[in-house]
Order: sequence, then C-alpha cells, then structure tokens
Amino acid sequence: MRLKNTYRLLPWLGASFVLSFAAVAGEQPGLSAADYYKFVNVSDVQITPDGRTMVFVKTTVADDKRSRHNTLWMSRDGAEPVQLTRSQSDFAPQFSPDGQTLLFRSGRENGTALYQLSMQGGEAQELLRLEQGSIQSVQWRPDGDELLLSISLDPAVTDPLTKAEKEDKPDVTVITDAVYKRQGGYLNENRSGLWTYSFAEQKLTSVTGDSEWHEGSASYSPNGACIAFASNRHPLAREGYFSSSIFVRCGDQENELASPQGHASNPVWTGNNSIAYVYRESNYAAPALHLYDLRNDSFRTLADRMDHSPSGLQAALGSLWFTADDRGSRPLFRVDLDVGGYSQVAGEGYSFSDVVFAENGTVAFIAHNEVIPPQVMRAHSIASLRDRETAVIAQFNRDYLNTTALQRYQVFATENEHGDRLDVFFLPPLNRQEGESYPVVLNIKGGPGGMWGHQWFPEMQLLSARGYAVVFVNYRGSSGYGHDHASQVRLDYGGADYRDNIYALDAALDRFNWLDPERQYITGGSHGGFLTNWATTQTERFRAAVTQRSVSNWISEAGTQAFPPLSMMEEFGGTIWQNFDYYWGRSPLKYADRVKTPTLIIHSNHDHITPIGQGEEWFYALKANDVDVELVVYDREGHGLSRSGRPINLVDRLERIVEWFDRHNP
Repeated sequence: MRLKNTYRLLPWLGASFVLSFAAVAGEQPGLSAADYYKFVNVSDVQITPDGRTMVFVKTTVADDKRSRHNTLWMSRDGAEPVQLTRSQSDFAPQFSPDGQTLLFRSGRENGTALYQLSMQGGEAQELLRLEQGSIQSVQWRPDGDELLLSISLDPAVTDPLTKAEKEDKPDVTVITDAVYKRQGGYLNENRSGLWTYSFAEQKLTSVTGDSEWHEGSASYSPNGACIAFASNRHPLAREGYFSSSIFVRCGDQENELASPQGHASNPVWTGNNSIAYVYRESNYAAPALHLYDLRNDSFRTLADRMDHSPSGLQAALGSLWFTADDRGSRPLFRVDLDVGGYSQVAGEGYSFSDVVFAENGTVAFIAHNEVIPPQVMRAHSIASLRDRETAVIAQFNRDYLNTTALQRYQVFATENEHGDRLDVFFLPPLNRQEGESYPVVLNIKGGPGGMWGHQWFPEMQLLSARGYAVVFVNYRGSSGYGHDHASQVRLDYGGADYRDNIYALDAALDRFNWLDPERQYITGGSHGGFLTNWATTQTERFRAAVTQRSVSNWISEAGTQAFPPLSMMEEFGGTIWQNFDYYWGRSPLKYADRVKTPTLIIHSNHDHITPIGQGEEWFYALKANDVDVELVVYDREGHGLSRSGRPINLVDRLERIVEWFDRHNP
C-alpha cells in the first residue's frame, strides 16, 4: 500500500539563506554540462577565537580544464571576503590559539610545505618542509608554542627533514598484507605517526616513535599536557580487522582507554580529564557516543544505538557537536554532556559541513543544497543559527545563479513491501508544458551507504534542463533514515535496494500522469552502477541505461578491489568458497543473457574500488549477447570521477550520459 497526501517541498532555512537565483520557468536557460567550468567551490572554513576573522579555501577550474586552483580568502567582521594568498595551491588553513598567525599548506616552491602568515600583514613564510614523508594534519598546542603533526612516513626513517639516499632499486611492489591498496594504487610501507614541532627550538620530534601502526585523529588536551589519538593495533589490523582504540599520551607515558572491544574513534577532549569518542561494537552495529573519565578509568554512554552517524565531532561552548545525514539533509546536531542525548539544531533542506565555533559563540560553516552551490555562512550564536538569523559571507556563484533556472526537489512518500516509508525525490523537466509527456530517469546513488538529497550535485539539474524528469530514493542500505533502514540491504544486494528504487519510480509514474511510461531510463554509479546492471537483467522496462564505475561480477570484484577478505567475508556472509551461490547469484554477469537494454558503460582505468575489469566484463557479456553497448574508459581517473575527476573529463562524462539517453529517446 502506498502512502497518500504526503507531498512536500522542503523549506528554506530562512530568508538570509536565499539568493536571488533564477526563477524556474521563463527566459533563463537551464544548467549545461560546460557550466561546471564556471562553478566556484568553497571549503575548509576557519575562524579566530574572537569570531571576527574567517578564512576559507576558494577552488576554481584552471584554464587548462584539467586541474583546479586553490587560494585562501579572508573576511573580517562579516565583510565581503578578499583574497589572502596569491599562490594557486594553498589549502588546510588553521589559526593559532591567539588568532594572530595562520598556518596553511601549499604546493608552491616545488613540493608541499607548511607555511605561516601573520594576520597583521606581510608575506607567508615557509615554516616546515619535509624531505621524506608527507604532512597529513596539523594542530596547535593551546599555548601556541608547539605543533602536533600527523606525518605519513616509512617507519625506518628517523628524520623526515633529511633527504633519502638514492638507491638503485627495481620497479617492484612486494605485497604481504591483505590491506595492500586503496583508491589511488598500491599502498607503500608508510605509517601515519605523530610528531611535534617546537617553534623555539625549530625542532621536529617523534611522539610515537617507529610504530608499525597508523595513529590519527590526534589532539591536545585543553591544558596541552596530553595527547589523545586513535589507532588500530589489533594483531589482524593489516588484514583489515575492524578495530580501533583510543590512546592518551602524557609525556612519555602512554595508556589505552579501557573502552569495550570494538571500534573507538574520533577522540575529542571535553576537558583536561574527559574524552568523548564514537564507538561501534562491530562494523554493522549502530554507533554510540561515549564520554570517558580519565580520573577513574570509566566511561558513560551519552547516546546509544544512534540512528545518525556522527561526522566532524567536536567540543565547543560546553557541548558536543556533529553533522549527520538525516532524510536527505545534513544538519548540525548538539549533544548534551550533562544528561546525554542529542538533538538537531539547524539545517533541514541543506547540507552542512566545516562547522567551526569561536570562543564568543560565533558559528561559521559551509551550506549547500540542490539549487545553491557551497557557500560560507556565519551566525552570531547558536540561538541565531537556530532562529535562521544567518549571513552569507561568500557565494561566488551569484551571477550564475541569477541567470540560470534551477529547481528545488519535490519530495513525496511511498512504501516498500514491509510498509517502510520511502522519501521519493523528484525533479520535473525544466519548463514543462501542460499536455506534453516527458521521459523519466531513475538515478541510483552509490553506497549502499551514504545519502542523496539536498546537496549541490548538478547532474540532476542537467537532466532536467535537457527535458528529463529525474527520480531518486535513499533506498534500504542508505544512511539518514535510521540504523534499521541502513542494515536491511546486508546479504541482500540486488534485493531490498533494487526493489526500493522500483517502488520509487512506480510511485512517480503513478503520481505524475504526464510521465511517459514508454520512455523510462536508468543510470547509477558504484553500487548504483551495480543496481543499474542488475535492473537490466530483471526487467526490460528501461529504454536505455548508463552504468558507471559498476560491479558486474562479485567474484572477480572480491579478488581485485581494495577491500580485504575480512571485509568481504563480513559483507557477503563468508568467502567466495563458503557462500559462492550468493556471490554469483547476485552478480549481474550471471544473467547477462537476459539483457535487452541499450547500455553505455562508463569506467576509469585507475579505479581501485570497482576496477576496470568490472566494466570490461559487462561490455564483453553484452557484446556476446548482441546488446547495443558502448564502453567509455577515462584514462588516469579513479572512482571519484563524477565529483573530483579532471574537470574536462567530468564534463565529458555528463555530456555522454545525456547524449546516450537522447540517442534512445524517440
């Protein structure tokens, strides 16, 4: 049974969030693929303790369309931002505790180094350049006299400031661990260790020594006496075992927090003797928030079996804060340290990120949704944020938004076979004419974890501008709809996830009688690519399909992608030999002889999450079965082509998707 009369348009956060972007209908054109070259992104907002000065990274597409430029920009007292640095490779800004100095990393001067810039004026000065290894993160000690750095380095190297001796070595990689590659290629022997840098001595000192483990998420206690960090030191860590512990180091003394066995991560100091962290009993367990008391080596649970997965956990203004997926939005949540529990503060209809707090209560953050690209925001207090009294500090896309027609998503509800509510997101064709019928595209997100919704993702607007309606749903397996919803796809790939997408498409066809049932199309990437392949083996309803960075064969996928056997065993209920019928039975390749749908396959040859062989196997299978098929391979691109690929390739991908649908749109 379908839910009726539950149609809604999600509201704006408030008038100050609204830009005068173009009206939906009328003279203005819709979004085109080449518009991507015009878009300006903002990220990594930082704020001084007094709340007066903000710095952030502005990213633009380079003239060659193959790279991006990053510059630092500054706003004082909410004024229009001005460019702070001239180099086009600056990132990761961070203010000193007194707000007088800015640290940042930059690719200027032949390689990445750490720079410092006085906020009183002058040129940036190089502070620290490594000859070996790379800086992963930097944090100031509260007194400003020292830095805590996470450095990725070969454990055999004792001094990253000295050049490595040149040796004649063969071009070979020796692999012994199950965790041996990631997106980007084979892993090396480097480990992420902790180091301190003394300004007075201009000296770099190892904190954790030649550890064979990775240490991360490190931070100083408020008094600067201790350092907390997370590390997976389980004997099977390098085999992919899901484990992590919190360690506290005070001087030369190091202790592991006596938290339950499982995965403890993201430690955050809430005082000199208390640490909050995220805990999961197992990979598929709901998260919890614990607060550990170092004085008596005990913890209490602030929130248990959470339906939201905390991101960006931090302590400020006497509370804990995090962002999390929530029914298509990504709002800000507050955790009460005294009584526990958490509640939403602001963000419905938007996606929040990079939230930072000043000591005076000022809040800065990035916000975006389907019609507003990422913009820098500022509120004078949490109360102001809650009351929607916010100011736009930086929105570099105003001119574009004022001359282009974009549309908010319509959201309505339907149900799956268990009676669970599904939010269906719908975007009609731009400038739809009464009495005309229109094609519809089912666009399937990746994952299965994660969430689509009120985010800046121009692909949907492009399809709408080209005359297609777009439907998508956060199917079972997605985040943002509770732990039970996210868990239901486990050991049911191609089952619950596939059915939810079909329910959503059918609900749109039922609701909008101007959608042409003879012109249904389908696309998706990653897990959405797998489901696109799977759908064409289960039904002939789609006139054309575009499958992107997909999986076609779970057996070959298991042996070639970046996830180790332990991870695949947990996700698929055993090894290939223990549960062969499930691996093969949920592989689209098994049923490829059923496919009739014309299919465009988009893949990248440097993809290590769904390796290129998955696309090649699907191409071979469809060719062998006389299906209209094309394979497009992007050279030197990885799994993230749709969001972080080279701009010229990203735009070409968008054009090819729409062109394939147009080619099969009578």
